[in-house]
Amino acid sequence: MSKVRKQRPSPIAGLWYSGSSQRLQQQVDTYIEKADIPDIEGEIIALVAPHAGFRYSGRTAGHAFKTVKGRSYDLVVVVSPFHSYHSAQLLTSAHRAYATPIGELAIDEEALQMLDQMLKEDSDLCLTAIAEDGEHSLEIELPFLQCALEGEFKLLPLMVHSHSEQVARVVGEALAEIVKDRSALLVASTDLSHFYAEEVAAGLDRVMLQEIEDLSPGGVLQAERSGKGFACGAGAVAAVLFASLALGANSAQVLHHSTSGEETGDYNSVVGYGAAVIQKKP
Repeated sequence: MSKVRKQRPSPIAGLWYSGSSQRLQQQVDTYIEKADIPDIEGEIIALVAPHAGFRYSGRTAGHAFKTVKGRSYDLVVVVSPFHSYHSAQLLTSAHRAYATPIGELAIDEEALQMLDQMLKEDSDLCLTAIAEDGEHSLEIELPFLQCALEGEFKLLPLMVHSHSEQVARVVGEALAEIVKDRSALLVASTDLSHFYAEEVAAGLDRVMLQEIEDLSPGGVLQAERSGKGFACGAGAVAAVLFASLALGANSAQVLHHSTSGEETGDYNSVVGYGAAVIQKKP
């Protein structure tokens, strides 16, 4: 896991979201301010948020990140899928920081090394570090974190290429061990069904969001395998659910659902987006 160029340059700024720092902050702040969420009780352990271009999924993402608006964390773990082909099951950044138009987010190299060591000791898994990747699903969450959270925090970036329940369990339990004594937030990045008619997508997304509300990592993966629900980040969501359960989570709430059709006007082929919060209630 040798490091290369310090900052991972953003391949999506100016395309998936504004390349202007001021406009981007205004955009994200607006999504968060307009989000209408219920009262949140107890400790927030994790969020589930979508990862399309802000034009499409920013409104839904705002609901997830509004739950942590003004809060402070030392570490944020963002777990996403990896959409391109790669032989590795688990990937991370070979850089020391992520760059967005808002600023630099330093990677917690100690936590990353700890995760890599734990995976090697407990299983045949390891982290594969890649440089200058084009993966959007992890980066797209970062401006929301930069705008929602107070103070500085470090980042643990993890891209899960596997949809294996065993891999998700091992990763989730390792993440829980790493963050259990820290002020930390977990974020699972996923979109839902892809390119179904609106009424079909609604049913598929309902199934997947119910599995998340049920705190069922196995259910998330089974829904994906059976075709009853879809999430491109099913492996990432399952890992975060396993971690959350190990940290004492006992409640999850779906906060918002939308589709791309609401932005494009094309309801014949839509992508679904969902936002949820995972909590430990007294």
